[in-house]
Amino acid sequence: MPILNRIAEFQPEMTGWRQDFHQHPELRFEEHRTAAQVAKLLRSWGIETHTNIATTGVVGVLRAGGGTRSIGLRADMDALPMPEETGLPYASVTPGKMHACGHDGHTAMLLGAAKYLAETKNFDGTVVFIFQPAEEGGAGAKVMMEEGLFSRFPCDAVYGMHNDPTLPFGQADIRDDVMMAAADGFTITVQGAGGHAARPHAGVDPIIVGAQMVTALQSIVSRRVDPLESAVVSITQFHAGTAQNVIADTAMLNGTVRTLSPAVRDLVEVTMRRVVEATAAAHDATVRLEYSRGYPPTINHADQARRAARAAETVLGGGRIHRDKPPVMGAEDFAYFLEDRPGAYIKLGQAQGSKGARPVHTTLYDFNDELLPVGASFFATLVEQELPRP
Repeated sequence: MPILNRIAEFQPEMTGWRQDFHQHPELRFEEHRTAAQVAKLLRSWGIETHTNIATTGVVGVLRAGGGTRSIGLRADMDALPMPEETGLPYASVTPGKMHACGHDGHTAMLLGAAKYLAETKNFDGTVVFIFQPAEEGGAGAKVMMEEGLFSRFPCDAVYGMHNDPTLPFGQADIRDDVMMAAADGFTITVQGAGGHAARPHAGVDPIIVGAQMVTALQSIVSRRVDPLESAVVSITQFHAGTAQNVIADTAMLNGTVRTLSPAVRDLVEVTMRRVVEATAAAHDATVRLEYSRGYPPTINHADQARRAARAAETVLGGGRIHRDKPPVMGAEDFAYFLEDRPGAYIKLGQAQGSKGARPVHTTLYDFNDELLPVGASFFATLVEQELPRP
């Protein structure tokens, strides 16, 4: 695997950064310590550094030669509000907070690429290093854009990367189109008429109404969405009642919707509203549906996906890049960048037997530090390929 030699030399340093970030996880828009460490390192390498973008975001700008083209590279920095049970020497020291998705590794990899490129300057143009807060539900990418990210730091194209515990180490996954789903949320409030449980006919039981909604909503995916398309409607919460012998007045249902195309996203939302309103009306209940659109689908631009695949193949070797794996129904706010700029999102495999194979968002997850020089080499190689010296 042709990892760049200089990057391989400072793998221990990258590992130190990564494990330090892991030990001190910070939630969305609270990444003050992480951002300070990132900014300190960037400045120590002579990289123009900007802070406090979207509260805790950091942007580094590095120029070389006289070229006018620019490329953006993004890493996310935030952790998750969950306990850690790894028992590692560098496990989280903050109860209830954990780097369970590998953002600590993504940050360390982009720092490794920045250090290498600042030393070598083997490119012609401008590299924008984007250290983004609040990927985990805070839409930090969107907030950075709303604060003028691409007007302040123009990028002809932007690239992001994520570790993948489901892929073997040394392999990568990138498609020319949709990589990940849109993620929407909803709350359904059913208003019935409570009363004594022994006299159900005298009221309107919101639990019965809500239960029928749970079943009916599943028919949207099975009977309204084209079988060749993809969608998920999951009811994840159902709350009602206070006592064994009391029929509740209200019931509340929460859940998520995942779709891969804007057309299916629109269809599901419209049909959900029709289904819950008709079900409530059939039982003389009333209903309120609050539907909240979250991250859009992560859709790669075909040309930039091919360019990212070429850089990954340079680092990983031929035959190790999956170009046709199906998209996943998870979501990623890098999608906002791709709606505004050409670019691509790639996944790098990190599973080596049991090492690096724990699923993300679990209490036993840990980033595989062997992937650090691979990811850093991918970013650096992409820059050298896209901004070649004359």
